[in-house]
Amino acid sequence: MSRVYGREALEALASFWRVRRRDGVTLGFISHDRDLWFGGMLHRAAPGMVPSAVRRGADLSPDSADVEGALTHDGIAEADLAAGRFDRAEVEIGVVDWETLEHAVLYRGEIGDVSQEAGGFNAELRSAKALLEVDGVPRTSPTCRAQFCGPGCTLSAARFTREARLTAVDWEANRAAFSGAPPPEAMREGSLRWIDGPHAGMTMQVSHAGPSGLVLDRMLDSALEPGTRALLREGCDHTLSTCHARFGNAINFQGEPFVPGNDLLARYPGARG
Repeated sequence: MSRVYGREALEALASFWRVRRRDGVTLGFISHDRDLWFGGMLHRAAPGMVPSAVRRGADLSPDSADVEGALTHDGIAEADLAAGRFDRAEVEIGVVDWETLEHAVLYRGEIGDVSQEAGGFNAELRSAKALLEVDGVPRTSPTCRAQFCGPGCTLSAARFTREARLTAVDWEANRAAFSGAPPPEAMREGSLRWIDGPHAGMTMQVSHAGPSGLVLDRMLDSALEPGTRALLREGCDHTLSTCHARFGNAINFQGEPFVPGNDLLARYPGARG
């Protein structure tokens, strides 16, 4: 029989959080005055982090919660929040008895919006029920809905990924140049994943690709140095012509380029267009 927490007037309870970032880093925190090891990982004391009430319902509406804290713990740095290292990270919130180390997870979800103010942060958490708001059946679209080199596309990611080294950075334009990079036209709508350096493990999207380098969607760290390695993944504009001419993969195109658009509803007899 599982323990019912909060039944007694006085209990040795503390709240804990586990954060699993998309780059593989896992962090544990606890609202206690000392670190505790349980559940196979160390939970570091973070008394400045305060959870809100966790609201859970029996219906299909998403459960909600949020966490506030001061940017004083070395596990959560302001630069990491600004760089998006915690975006869509998996989160578990629960309670633990700091004497017996019995614990229970009360909430599971992922980090949504993160805001910073007055030297602190506020993280909105989204439960798994939020996935029920996503359309289960794909809608028609003129462009391909499949992720490039993902399910449905069937192309091999290794074929369009190569390792390159940083040669120069234009801080004002947030542009990075690489040796061994694919041609600019191949990198449009592509991405890169840093292997080492201050952004190690992070994935950035290519906003623009040209002869002088790649403009990225996240600010580049001033500590970046030439020679930093990254995995560059080519991009796709998800059009049928590109799928056919460049990749020879039109048979797996996940779109409906010849289905009339919404403008068909505005047409009437005698109208031209």
